[in-house]
Amino acid sequence: MNSKIKNREEISSDYKWNIQAMYPDEAAWHKDVKDALEMSESFGRFQGHIMDSPSSLLEALETECRISRKLSHAIVYSHMKQDEDNGNSKYLEMNQKAMTVAAQISASLSFMVPELLSEDPDNIMKYVDEEPALETYRFMLQQIIHQQPHVLSKESEHILSALSDSLGAPGEIFSMLNDADMDFGSVEDSKGNEYPLTHSSFIRLMEDDDRTLRKNAYEKVYGEYSRLNNTIATAYNYSVKEDTVISRLRHYESPLDQAMSPEMIPIQVYDGLISTVHEYLPAMYRYVGIRKRALGLEDLEMYDVYRPLVEPSGLEYTFEEAVDVACKALQPLGEEYVSTLRKGLLEEGWVDVYENKGKTSGAYSFGSYDSFPYILMNFTGRLNDIFTLVHEGGHSMHSYYTRKTQPYIYSGHSIFTAEVASTVNESLLIRYLLGEAEASGDLELKKYLINFYIDEFKATLFRQTMFAEFERETHKIVSEGGSLTPETCNTIYDELNTQYFGPDMEHSDLIKYEWSRIPHFYRDFYVYQYATGYSAATAISQRILSGGEKEKQDYLRFLTLGDSDYPIELLKVAGVDMSTPEPVDSALKVFSGLVDQLDQLME
Repeated sequence: MNSKIKNREEISSDYKWNIQAMYPDEAAWHKDVKDALEMSESFGRFQGHIMDSPSSLLEALETECRISRKLSHAIVYSHMKQDEDNGNSKYLEMNQKAMTVAAQISASLSFMVPELLSEDPDNIMKYVDEEPALETYRFMLQQIIHQQPHVLSKESEHILSALSDSLGAPGEIFSMLNDADMDFGSVEDSKGNEYPLTHSSFIRLMEDDDRTLRKNAYEKVYGEYSRLNNTIATAYNYSVKEDTVISRLRHYESPLDQAMSPEMIPIQVYDGLISTVHEYLPAMYRYVGIRKRALGLEDLEMYDVYRPLVEPSGLEYTFEEAVDVACKALQPLGEEYVSTLRKGLLEEGWVDVYENKGKTSGAYSFGSYDSFPYILMNFTGRLNDIFTLVHEGGHSMHSYYTRKTQPYIYSGHSIFTAEVASTVNESLLIRYLLGEAEASGDLELKKYLINFYIDEFKATLFRQTMFAEFERETHKIVSEGGSLTPETCNTIYDELNTQYFGPDMEHSDLIKYEWSRIPHFYRDFYVYQYATGYSAATAISQRILSGGEKEKQDYLRFLTLGDSDYPIELLKVAGVDMSTPEPVDSALKVFSGLVDQLDQLME
């Protein structure tokens, strides 16, 4: 198979990103890195003097932004050049150099926030009121001030900083175990053919129509995690203990409060997500029952949940055809949105389309404030690739609108809002495709698309919420003075899995180890944002399709705002209030309706 993969130079330039637009001459890259480092080395002149006057505060903030903007542009370039071909040592060395310089710059600028936090907040805001040029920085400074009650003495902060590498040990240990030490070998199908089993091939094997292959892959993977159950549970226990201790030291009410506080997300958003999903578990149970009947199985096992119920033929596309389908699906967002995206994909070189030897796998949207919003793909012509294209295109258009409108300091996006822009596009695509299937009378395609849509809900809204509930339970145990033994973690996860899949799913003794393969658990209270983002995107796409010009413009305005406000407030601009259960409830009503449709079609 690898012999058929082309070398980088064999790929037509029409299908490569126009990354040379960032640095037509790489000497300029080296100069940017050098200049950023030199600017940071002279930044020490501000130490002890940031708050001397409004003008000194302004100069410090503007200098920090210039350094960051120049450095990020260089890092994006070297990172993307390395991703083109990871076997090219030149760009590996350039990227390593950029990251080393980034660490040096971070150390040189590290006094800035603590110095601001040592000041009276009223004085900082007084300077903002007095100096018009500081108005741009008002929200950024308010965010810093918001964290003031949770900043410790200089001595304590120094101790925590010195311990930072050690405090991250549980996640690093898990990563080494999971990514470097674990070896699943290979598995056989019903005919004795062998298939390599890796983290990346696991889901593909679980989608295969050979049930023996699915069963063998499932048992091999979770058998390996069961063997390491004690080690992984110990690592996770200390990760949760770390979250608990740090949250107490910083005077938060809980680790969950610590995770939600920086972005002012109410805790009821987290708890409300879980309780609302619980209300719709009967709809999930109905889907599990439909899956069992459709696959003709007496016993539905956990290794049967990824197998597509229908596989229509002929769903193959050229890249140009994929772009055309994507643009038709996104028409509800308006001509400017669609024409900008089409031009970016086909003319301006936003996207690196095809796989080549050494190219980074998967897909992403990336770029600097001063570059195109680039997309890396490994396009194979499947329908899934169109979903990947609109997903990453959503991220890129979010970046495009934000960078065109916001200053550098607000040009990013929190996870809470970033996944909305990509998932709105996916929702519009699936609805467009369903409309086309309905119009053509293609029943098999319609079944396939509805099943695909349901499985997206299952993977993103239900599964990530189950993970969130697991995290809530494990942190509660540690916060109350307990410890997370292997048996404790296994039991909590086993009971949740049974609760979320319902009575038509056969109980598997191996599924209780699934928690131990989730890397996101070492970044506490992170995964729930996938579920809230999916819910918000579903509600927004419904609003756009059933509304008019105002609803479209509300969403487009949201895309321009970057992170110039807290996530909950930003989403209100798009017409969604995530502080209430309504968006999650609305999304789950869509899910329930899809299950009804699939049930009728399968009959």
